[in-house]
Amino acid sequence: MANTKIHTISPALGITLVSIAAVFWGTTGTAQSLGGGSLSPYWLGAAQLVVSAGFYAALCWVLAQRGPLRSRRPLLPTPSQLGMDLRHVALAAVGIGGYSICFYAGVKLTGVAVGTAVAIGSSPIWAGLMQAIFLRTPLSALWWCGTAVSIAGGVAMALSKGSGAASSLSVPGLLLCLLAGLSYAAYALINKRLVARASPALVNFYVFSGAALFAVPVAFALAGVPRFTASSLLVALYLGVVVSGVAHALFSSGLRGISGPTGVTLSLIEPVAAFVLAIWVVGEHQALQSWVGLALVMVGLLVVVRAELQASRRERLQAAVP
Repeated sequence: MANTKIHTISPALGITLVSIAAVFWGTTGTAQSLGGGSLSPYWLGAAQLVVSAGFYAALCWVLAQRGPLRSRRPLLPTPSQLGMDLRHVALAAVGIGGYSICFYAGVKLTGVAVGTAVAIGSSPIWAGLMQAIFLRTPLSALWWCGTAVSIAGGVAMALSKGSGAASSLSVPGLLLCLLAGLSYAAYALINKRLVARASPALVNFYVFSGAALFAVPVAFALAGVPRFTASSLLVALYLGVVVSGVAHALFSSGLRGISGPTGVTLSLIEPVAAFVLAIWVVGEHQALQSWVGLALVMVGLLVVVRAELQASRRERLQAAVP
C-alpha cells in the first residue's frame, strides 16, 4: 500500500529553512565568477544537475544505513511505493531542468540585469496565480502586497547593474526568462506535494535525476561537446552539492511548513545574499539604487512572513473548530 502520510513542520521552521536555502543560492554568481566562466552556461547548469543527482543518491544511501529508511524496502523505493504520482515527479523534473535551461538562454539574449529581473520577479507572481487557479486557495492581499514590494526591490537590485545593451529588448529572451520563472514556480508547487508524501532526499533524487536527463541532451544541442577545466569542474561540484544539493534539501523540507508561493517569494533572499557577497568577497561597489532595492526586498519579505504566519494561525483555528 502506498504511503499517504502527510509530513508537516511549523511555519517558523519552514521559513527558516527556505531562507537558509536562498542564502546558499545567492552564492551562485560568486562561484561562477571565481572559476566557471570557461564553461558554457548550458553545460554548467546541466553538470550542476548531474552532480546534485549523485549527491541525493549518496544522501539516500547514508539515510538508509542509519535512519527510518532502513527496512526491508529497497534502498530507492519507486515513486509509486512512496505514494507519489509519477506525473508529478516528471513535471517537477522538467520544472527545475527547464528553469536552468530557459534562464541561461534568456539571460544570454537579454543580458544579465534584465533577464535576472524578469525571471526572479515573475516567479512569485506565477506561483501565486497557479495556487489561486489550480489549487483554488488564493493568497491574501497582505501576501500580494509584500510580494510586490519584494519583487520591486529585487528588480531594482538587478537593474542597478545596468544592461546597457540593445539586446535587452529581445522578445524571445524575455519570453524565455518568463518561462524560467514559470518553471521554477511550478517546480515549487509540485515539490511541496511530493515532500508531503516522502522524504526530501528521495523526492529530490528522482526530481534532479530526471532534470539531469532532460538538461544534458539540451545542453549538448545548444552548446555542443563540453570543455571542462579543473576550475569549472570545481564550480560544478560546488553548485551541485551545495546550491542544488544542500540548498534544495533545505528548501524542500521548508515547504512542509509553508505554502509554495511563500517559498518562492522567500527565494528573493538570493539577490540579497549575492549583494552581500559581491561586496565582501568580490569587492564590488554598489550603487544607491541597489541599497534601496535591498531595503525593499527585506521589508516586503517581512510582510510576506507575517501573511504566512497569519494564514497558518487561521488554518489551526479552523481545524480546532469541531
